[in-house]
Amino acid sequence: MLKIKRRQTRTVSIGKVRIGKGYPVAVQSMVKVRACNVTRAVEEIRKLELAGCDIVRIAVEDPKDARAIKDIKKSINIPLVADIHFDHRLALLAVEAGVDKIRLNPGNIYRAQHVRAVIDAAKNARIPIRVGANSGSLRIKGRDGASALVASVVDYLKIFKKARFNDIVISLKGSDITDTIAAYEKMAHLCDFPLHVGMTATGLPLDGIVKSSVGIGILLFKGIGDTIRASLLDEPGQEVAVAKFLLNSLGLRDFGPELICCPTCGRCEVNLLKKVQRFQELLDRLPRAQRSKLKDRKIALMGCVVNGPGEAREADLGIAFSRHKGVIFKKSKIISTVSLDRGEETLFAILKKGL
Repeated sequence: MLKIKRRQTRTVSIGKVRIGKGYPVAVQSMVKVRACNVTRAVEEIRKLELAGCDIVRIAVEDPKDARAIKDIKKSINIPLVADIHFDHRLALLAVEAGVDKIRLNPGNIYRAQHVRAVIDAAKNARIPIRVGANSGSLRIKGRDGASALVASVVDYLKIFKKARFNDIVISLKGSDITDTIAAYEKMAHLCDFPLHVGMTATGLPLDGIVKSSVGIGILLFKGIGDTIRASLLDEPGQEVAVAKFLLNSLGLRDFGPELICCPTCGRCEVNLLKKVQRFQELLDRLPRAQRSKLKDRKIALMGCVVNGPGEAREADLGIAFSRHKGVIFKKSKIISTVSLDRGEETLFAILKKGL
């Protein structure tokens, strides 16, 4: 496999998570409720933790939200980022409440004295600031979306330079894939700050998965991106699942084995989707420590008489289903023949036994 050469950046610490030079690309998501709804926010974040999320962001709309960060932090284990718009004073309150990072939007918090106040607070608390530009809220317009995104961030960074503040993460998100890719490529050559990569306003869930996979995937392949979020009109856990699969498929993170499954056609005589979903369900129940032992493993679940035996044989562990039975292969050798209704369960039992 071709090894991706990542862009060299500064190192930035977000709570216990470090991003940038020498550190894995981190997975982010965002809570769907406001911070003041502490119980539901904590519930969502805990689910995200279990799903493999590294960093989580939450909307802060008023002082009540900002102060609630203190209570949320008591019950979670991953870094919390306060998403601030319009009112810089909310950032100051969030810093007081113990947040791990502040996100500022150059499009709606732009007065130098307000930005400087947030910088001073972040500097004293030793936490970073994300300069997060979005195509839908830019103050600086350009002939194209990419130029406008970059110009907005470059202009904003002048305030940080004067304040000698370098614990910065940058994002330049647009709803257009080509503009977003071009903006990140330009920014990558202008600074050495870590980049948070993603698309925004991506549409319906399937549209969002495709747009995020294409946009983020291209940038990651070019070595650009230190944290990612697959922004979806869906449950936060689905964002994490997409992000993890992206990183896994590019060899940038290892979240467990790669499943190889045929798309099925008229030759398939089993409900392969149901069997693969059941196998994945069993796999998801494994503790993270056990899943980590499955590094670089390929597991095949095939329902095709043409390619099934070959793919199952070439995988580390695999099963080829026919109408009445499943043939299990391990390291290219047949080790068992099982009944159709127990195929995926038996395959998982063999996998687990080897951990």
